Amino acid sequence: MIDFSIPPELEVIRERTTAFMDEFVYPNEKNMVEDEGLPAELEKDLQRRVKELGLWAPHLPREWGGMGIGFIGQALMNEIVGRAVFAPRLFGNAAPDAGNAELLLIAATDEQKDKYLRPLASGEVRSCFAMTEPEVAGSDPTGLQTTAVRDGDEWVINGHKWFISGAIGSAFAIAMTVTDTTASSHSRASMILVPTDTPGFNIIRSVPVMGSGGVGGHCEIRFEDCRVPVGNLLGGVGDGFKLAQARLGPGRIQHCMRWIGAAQRSFEMMCSYALKRQSFGEPLAKKQTVQNWIADSAAEINAARLMTLNAAWKLDRGDDARIEISLIKFFGARVLHDVIDRAIQVHGALGYSKDTPLEMFYRDARAARIYDGPDEVHRQVVAQRILKTFEREN
Repeated sequence: MIDFSIPPELEVIRERTTAFMDEFVYPNEKNMVEDEGLPAELEKDLQRRVKELGLWAPHLPREWGGMGIGFIGQALMNEIVGRAVFAPRLFGNAAPDAGNAELLLIAATDEQKDKYLRPLASGEVRSCFAMTEPEVAGSDPTGLQTTAVRDGDEWVINGHKWFISGAIGSAFAIAMTVTDTTASSHSRASMILVPTDTPGFNIIRSVPVMGSGGVGGHCEIRFEDCRVPVGNLLGGVGDGFKLAQARLGPGRIQHCMRWIGAAQRSFEMMCSYALKRQSFGEPLAKKQTVQNWIADSAAEINAARLMTLNAAWKLDRGDDARIEISLIKFFGARVLHDVIDRAIQVHGALGYSKDTPLEMFYRDARAARIYDGPDEVHRQVVAQRILKTFEREN
């Protein structure tokens, strides 16, 4: 029997999260500065309130100060948190910190956890994840060129990275580096922890982007004879791609549910405005085109939500969810864009202005089709895996 009901303990979390958003998040949207977020003092105060409510770090287990609510719990909570662009930072599960924390949980030594995970989990520091490079396609990370060469008790890192989210002000980076140029394509790379105050870790600039930016920018970085201890290796030599996949799966669940939150809020704004805005003697809600947009948006949001919860359910069970995660990545990104686009159209010039969050949602939505793997790669992955099942049957 399939049960679509939400467990009572998760329903309580949803109610408390919604109440916090209503009281503290939406009223503070006017205080957010693009590329900077909320004022630091205000952000710290709101994070303190979140911790007091027991809503901090839904992605982490309780022993690390998190909520320990599993992937379904994270998904349900992230839909609510995703309704405001700066809210994930208040709840301690913003990217890239959330993914980095999950990676440290599964791959770090006890010493590394104490040094890097503990302050990250508590929100004392921020981090970044350094993988994408300007010289090679981000859709094919097997071509990465940044190298880490062992020299005695140190790794010497050289390379060029960009679109490294949150790098400005971060305490450390997890750098994807090539440690064996002769190994097979998926065994060439390793992950190395690099404190950002290490000589040779050079932030060149914050790359200007179309979206709302985010705290710490999306930075271009050069590693120039950057030396870190051999003990900063995360996992084993050659484990980089395996760890990257372990990191991305849960992260995509979080992203997709936040997209649903932004789409749902945009949908609600569209419905409310359509009912009150008069055009040619009647509300916009009476127009068939607007009614079609509302019906299509409701169907698409519900489909994306159920697909994402199904992927989360499979992860909670320990099942292989690679197809499901790729499906929600490209389908969810399309739903996010289309619903916001319709909401803007209903709002007319108001939707194009900065008087509502719609234009910011719209700019951010375009990036959703690129980061965490472009749509085309996820479609290819889904098709290839499905075709393999048919090959085995024939």
